[in-house]
Amino acid sequence: MQNLEEIAAEIEEDLDEKDTIREIALKSSRALIRLSGAAVRTMHNEEDPSSLLAEAKDEASKLKSLVIDHSDLGSAGYVEDAYQELAEAFLFYSIMRERNLPSPRDLEITSTSYLLGMGDVIGELRRASLDSLRRGDVNTAVLRLEQMETLYETIIRFSYPNALVAIRRKQDVARALIEKTRGEVTIAVRSKRLEDHLENVWKDVKAVQKKQKNGK
Repeated sequence: MQNLEEIAAEIEEDLDEKDTIREIALKSSRALIRLSGAAVRTMHNEEDPSSLLAEAKDEASKLKSLVIDHSDLGSAGYVEDAYQELAEAFLFYSIMRERNLPSPRDLEITSTSYLLGMGDVIGELRRASLDSLRRGDVNTAVLRLEQMETLYETIIRFSYPNALVAIRRKQDVARALIEKTRGEVTIAVRSKRLEDHLENVWKDVKAVQKKQKNGK
């Protein structure tokens, strides 16, 4: 065992390097989550998120380069969570701007994190739908609901064990959000139709009154 110390030193050096990379990757993951979340909030405030999305994309590339030679770190939960937030931000941005969706390859992230991020976009679209209702923009609220349903129809296709992709809870949450939003939007649509009908009736009444007045 004359070379035992040499082997131990080599292992120690390897683990020290991995530990350093892990710490940097943790910080990078937190930064990516922060930037992605800020971009989503900016979009809800109807502001331009372009600079935040660009920073997030750069941070994601940095994170990927850090863990590329360490598969165990690359598949760590905190890395996948960060990629998921990135996917959510870019997908939400593309939907709100009516652009083609970026693919997992475009974002340089895993398919699982992309799929989970897609599930989370449904919640952001619900918020956007409710914001539209508060503004009295029923048509946009209906559009957001339809987009929620389209995304749900996509994620519900994936029926895999949680060990492969933890999508089932996302599917259940999305279904509940859609049902709730559909009820709220339906009420708003009916109210709008009634409002429009009463407005048209009132216009007819005023037209008749004007005609009668002119006839006198």
